[in-house]
Amino acid sequence: MIARMWEVRAARSGFDELLSWVCDEALPKLEVLPQHVSSEVFSSTDQRIVVISRWRHTPEALPGPPTHLIARSPHVWDFTPVDR
Repeated sequence: MIARMWEVRAARSGFDELLSWVCDEALPKLEVLPQHVSSEVFSSTDQRIVVISRWRHTPEALPGPPTHLIARSPHVWDFTPVDR
């Protein structure tokens, strides 16, 4: 299992539109893929949106968000579980 964390900061006036884009356009394109297991979306008070997606193997990238809605490019990290 691989967990992918995708994080983006919205432009000042673009948060609601960016969140809608993530939930209504970007994630549905990933959720139909056979290697996709699940996804969660989080938001913060400082205009950030985080998506944690879980994959059986090789995660797929979220499409690039509309540039007018973001303050900077998204950041992406992949994680694997740790046995403890």
